Amino acid sequence: MEAGDCVVSAARAVLDLLEREWQPLSEVELDQRLDQAVEELLEAELLRTVQTSPARVQLQQVGTLRRPRSSRADTVGRRSGQERTERGGPPAADDAAVQHVAALIEGTKAQARMSGRARLTVMQALNVRLSLTLLRERVSYRSVSTRFHVEKGNIHRIFSSFCQSVITLADQKIRWPVGQEAAELMQPLHHLLEKEGDQVAPRVLGVLGHTRIPLRWPAGKHLDLQEPSLKRPEGDPDSWICLELVCDHRGRILHCQVRAGSEVDRGTGLSLKLCQNPELMPPSSCLVAAAGFPLTTQILTPYQACQGPVQELFNRTLEQHLHLLYRTVAGLKSRFRRLTCLDVASFSRAKDIAVTACVLHNVFLEAGEEAPGAEVEEEEDACEPGEESEEGAQRRSAIAELLFRLNSS
Repeated sequence: MEAGDCVVSAARAVLDLLEREWQPLSEVELDQRLDQAVEELLEAELLRTVQTSPARVQLQQVGTLRRPRSSRADTVGRRSGQERTERGGPPAADDAAVQHVAALIEGTKAQARMSGRARLTVMQALNVRLSLTLLRERVSYRSVSTRFHVEKGNIHRIFSSFCQSVITLADQKIRWPVGQEAAELMQPLHHLLEKEGDQVAPRVLGVLGHTRIPLRWPAGKHLDLQEPSLKRPEGDPDSWICLELVCDHRGRILHCQVRAGSEVDRGTGLSLKLCQNPELMPPSSCLVAAAGFPLTTQILTPYQACQGPVQELFNRTLEQHLHLLYRTVAGLKSRFRRLTCLDVASFSRAKDIAVTACVLHNVFLEAGEEAPGAEVEEEEDACEPGEESEEGAQRRSAIAELLFRLNSS
């Protein structure tokens, strides 16, 4: 190759390099870079605002912002918020709740970086506010996207990361009481048995039951085949998950377990755990459970078919305690309306949301926030009778006879 050809080839390579470097950005690339620049500027502004006024962060100063599509979106978002206020219902995530939950998450070592398409290192309180809004209100991701000016894909990432962070608090906030704490929680099965001190007259440590949460598959998606335990019942367009709970007389959740709707072995795991760890149940204590749960020496269930006044009185006594569970479930679903129906496509996703709601339920009770008032309804349940151990049946009969004798005297 002659020297002139080498010069021409080198010049052509330089021209190609310059052309690639200075070639105009495509519309998509330009939009991404502009979004990233705006987000970084807003993030810096937020941090300066928080440093000067940490007590309150205005909603319009949202961290994971994108440029609004139009000014009409702002008007629609504000108008929808005013309409929700006029209609009533659960309040949006207020500053006290946001700051309390954000402080708890901030203190955990398992806090994950909430990242999206661009660099979204934003103030934790704003992500908590967005996530609590999704839990407390029965609204779509699109509505939240309009209200907070956050891209829909980022909302999914933020909410998922929020749930994972809250779940790390489950062992701290959903605890089985032991020792003096358990002694203070126990309540008499009936006021007539309050003065009875032997093993025949038990004291109730908690109430065991369950509630169903429907699952509605998003349009265009199918059941996650990676979750073989989750099966859609025949003839039913929606599946559900069963949320198994134990609550005390204050409405605090002591135990929660999420099972697929197709599973029918209610309370089996908890019953086995109590048998293997008798120290979890103080002397003369018991759990009151709804029908369909196993009858053991630690778990008392109502008679399936009442035969006479003795069994009827016993069932009425248990029903008074079961009402505590119904009230707790009603408060849980009223506080977190998303539990009325979960739009998910996998069991693991539904489980994360349910457990997150249970953890936050206890967190808010500890903070002194009572659950919103809700109509208490007993769920219809056509379950199979639970297993009955011989020792459990004997203890139930002895308690029923003693209660009827005291009531008749």
